Amino acid sequence: MSESVIVNKILVGGIPVDVHSHRDGSNSSLPVHALFLLHGRTLSTESVVPIAKSILEASYAPGVNRKRDLIIIAYDHRNHGRRLVDPLRNQGWHKDPAKNNPQHAVDMYTIQTGTAHDLTFLIDHIPAYIYPQVERNIVEWGAAGTSLGGHSVWIALTRDPRIQLAIPIIGCPDYTKLISQRAQICGVPLEAPHYPLHLKAYVDAYDPASFAFRENDATNPFLGKRILVLSGAKDTLVPWSASQEFVEGLEVGDGVKKVVLEENAGHECTPSMIREAGLFVIDWLAK
Repeated sequence: MSESVIVNKILVGGIPVDVHSHRDGSNSSLPVHALFLLHGRTLSTESVVPIAKSILEASYAPGVNRKRDLIIIAYDHRNHGRRLVDPLRNQGWHKDPAKNNPQHAVDMYTIQTGTAHDLTFLIDHIPAYIYPQVERNIVEWGAAGTSLGGHSVWIALTRDPRIQLAIPIIGCPDYTKLISQRAQICGVPLEAPHYPLHLKAYVDAYDPASFAFRENDATNPFLGKRILVLSGAKDTLVPWSASQEFVEGLEVGDGVKKVVLEENAGHECTPSMIREAGLFVIDWLAK
């Protein structure tokens, strides 16, 4: 990693956390914006290191109008990286019995919601670890994530009003559409035991797509938020068709909604997506 980026490894309530910052912000007295950066399924925090570096270096490039400093916080999803318990539970539906996870629908959604709960927990407690003498103040929180991390970002937006900026990358806000399409492709019936009624009831009640996302009033948890959606038009794992209706209908009021559908991209976080994310963060820091 470039010497311009500093990584502080800490343990918050048993969760290993990496806090990335830029050396030019270490002696500053500016208020701080904190961005969570979540990785994809079967990966770990190591996979988002290049993204964190790119966003930080763009944010501290000469000539950038920055009224806030930036820290980027990365932690492993449950059952991933340093928190891994059972690798098979991170797999999907496969014809190969050695790779097949019959509980894919349950495991993937519980990891997403668990990660969103962890994010709220870290917002509550991480300031005490990184600023024990109240040296700095975190004035706004954001969340970005790729794939599974992108799904979690959408969920976190509905759970914690403190998240003001969101960048879901190749993620989906509508689990019913996503898992229905995946089940059809894999030849799995979307019913118990693959899709238990308890899970269906939870998703129907609490998934982002179940909220009043089209309304311009307090029933809409996305109102006033800054949201950048980055997806690939050729993505077959998390198809744009599963997100399109939600994203196009999403109302953010006086917030910001920007959608970039990269024409030749599949299920990947491309250099272009990382640049877009960096520019979106730079605008946030200029507030």
